[in-house]
Amino acid sequence: MTSYPAHAAVPPPGCPAHQPTGLPPLYGPDFAADPESTYRLLHQQGPASWIELPQGIQAIVITDYSCALEVLRSPYFSKDARRWEALNQGLVPADSELLPMMAWRPSLLYADADRHRRLRQAADDCLARVDAHQLRHFVQASAVGLIQQVAPAGRADLAADYAVRLPVLVFTQLFGCPDEWVADMAAACSQMIDAEPAAAQAGGANLAALLGQLIAAKRERPGADLTSWLLEHPARLTDEEMVHQLVVLIGAGTVPMSAWISSTLMMMLTDDRFAGDLSGGSLTIGDALNDVLWSKSPMSNFCFHYATREYGLRDRHGRQFIVPPGVPVLVSLAAANARLSAEASSGHRAANHAHLAFSAGPHVCPAQDLAGVIAEVAVETLLDQLPDVQLGLDAADLTWRPGPFHRTLTALPARFPPSPAPTSSGSGAPTWNQQHSDSAPSWTPPAAPSTPRPPASARRARPSRWRSLVASLRGR
Repeated sequence: MTSYPAHAAVPPPGCPAHQPTGLPPLYGPDFAADPESTYRLLHQQGPASWIELPQGIQAIVITDYSCALEVLRSPYFSKDARRWEALNQGLVPADSELLPMMAWRPSLLYADADRHRRLRQAADDCLARVDAHQLRHFVQASAVGLIQQVAPAGRADLAADYAVRLPVLVFTQLFGCPDEWVADMAAACSQMIDAEPAAAQAGGANLAALLGQLIAAKRERPGADLTSWLLEHPARLTDEEMVHQLVVLIGAGTVPMSAWISSTLMMMLTDDRFAGDLSGGSLTIGDALNDVLWSKSPMSNFCFHYATREYGLRDRHGRQFIVPPGVPVLVSLAAANARLSAEASSGHRAANHAHLAFSAGPHVCPAQDLAGVIAEVAVETLLDQLPDVQLGLDAADLTWRPGPFHRTLTALPARFPPSPAPTSSGSGAPTWNQQHSDSAPSWTPPAAPSTPRPPASARRARPSRWRSLVASLRGR
């Protein structure tokens, strides 16, 4: 395996098979259980450090906030992973679980300059056609349908049964997918970040195959959905570009979204700051969601870049790191956020939106506003529907997935008083079936409560032990 010793300006030619490096691993159960210890070690070393990814793949990770912004915005860093692939000359195992996340593809995620602008414009234009108000009602009705499925049992895994399923349901409908594809889409997205190489490879292949079938169907019968809008966009995307555009959109819109929702629910069920601040009325659900983006960034380590020439990074303490060309440069959004949060002299983190959870620069997330709608409604609806929900085990027993890229709970067991199954027929989840982007959806949103309520972004956090305050909060 290619090895890049920390003192080398460029990787040596003709490297032998991988040998243990002694570099800090950015993966595995120990890292998943306590990534903050690794981030503290890396912060001590300077603005960037050499680290090890699974299967001995070495990379540079940026942990300083200002240097992270510099890399994300600099024209001297490319997103084209073929620079790294050429450097490795095929030495990365074909079954590596990293390839679904790192290998070059003809999508906006791996494009630079004019090519990136063309693909990004298509994504921006089509996402702009999604009406946020209609999306809010759609997510709420979909969330209620999922909650009704678990409510009679009095217990659920809020990760697998809710936080994972809801974003996939939303995005597959926005893509115009048949309902029967939702489960397969969810499984493929989850597999793509699996720590097991075979599972990660299979997930990427399964997702691409499903999207290929969808594109072929939409070319024949277009509809009012993101897939059809991308196909008819003036950018004239090829079928190959279409597949990889959709992979980026659904991958970025489901797995990180699931992590964001489940981590926020976990925080509200376990973190006394929110319960304590609730009585004073100072924190909202929006604050809780934002705090998670600071402390448990769903995309904790990602945003691979490749220097086009030797490049020097220097932090505000004068410490320097020389980045050789072509080597994977991983931006640790979580570590950079932690450093800025620790150094902030004043201000409340929950109300501060300077975090890097959505990246920055030309590759900043194109759907962060829509993501905020989905996450906010998901958390709000669950707490409305299950006001007595409690964590189903000790918080110390919660575990995290061991991959290097996402901060994702393996499970979030919860219990709550059982409630009868709904008497109405059907799944309870709507279908995104609008004829035009500005038309009304074909389904009927839930009836408004009789008591006026504030916007979701101003709704107060409501852990189960504060159920007595729900009525008064609704009137605020």
